[in-house]
Amino acid sequence: MRTLLLLFVTVCLAAASAANTYKLTLFYPSFIGASQLNPGDCKITIDGDKVVLKQGRKKVEATVRVESVDQKFKSTSVRYTEKDGKRQISEIRLAGTTTKLIFN
Repeated sequence: MRTLLLLFVTVCLAAASAANTYKLTLFYPSFIGASQLNPGDCKITIDGDKVVLKQGRKKVEATVRVESVDQKFKSTSVRYTEKDGKRQISEIRLAGTTTKLIFN
């Protein structure tokens, strides 16, 4: 019985943490503040108003404003602003969700 309860709790925790983790592919060198992410796949983890983008061993943390829209996004998209010739991530829309991350 104890093993079954431990297994159930582990599965619930894994499901809860997976709900806030998403995959993203960057096509350009992208900046969040002064931190640069290279083109390629990265993992996004959302915890309240904090977001962590992990690409290999590199981790970039940022504060975001999380907004919900009426309809789910069909695909993940990244919006940029250009500053000093560098592409700064300003917004990420997550596929299959109504979640939009707006970077400060």
